[in-house]
Amino acid sequence: MLVKKYGNRRLYDTDSSRYITLEDLTAAIRGGAEAKVVDAKTGTDLTQATLTQIIMEGRGGDKILPAPLLHQLIRLGDDALADFLGRYVQAALELYLTAKKTTQSFMPFNPLVALTQFANNTPFGGWGQSSTQPVPVPTTVPPPPPSAPDDVRQLRKELDELKGMLRKRKK
Repeated sequence: MLVKKYGNRRLYDTDSSRYITLEDLTAAIRGGAEAKVVDAKTGTDLTQATLTQIIMEGRGGDKILPAPLLHQLIRLGDDALADFLGRYVQAALELYLTAKKTTQSFMPFNPLVALTQFANNTPFGGWGQSSTQPVPVPTTVPPPPPSAPDDVRQLRKELDELKGMLRKRKK
């Protein structure tokens, strides 16, 4: 999506031929759009500045880049540091997203989720019906399905090995 930014700070979406707000642009990006923002008069690319503005004005922007860190970065004024920081943040974000995705893949195996759902009398995986009768809470956690991916089996094996090493050290 190509957005033109005018001197009065208004944004014009050339794809939909209408003026949009910064919130509209944020929603479009969250929805998967790739945006390019240019100065309407000069054609200068303002994409980075606009995306930075969205991050900083959005929720938690002050936590991502707190003022003391920004002051220090400005004082350093080092291009090599800027390049390093950009690559570091990108790598950290990719690591975070991978960890988040992995954690979400374990959710069906999380006994606390199952217990909460049973306690709240909600259907769990198609089991049970909502009723006025209490839903029994299982006392044991069922084993994971036999079709668990190889990486999950490998992680469990490594975890068992680590537990064994810890037991040996305690003796």
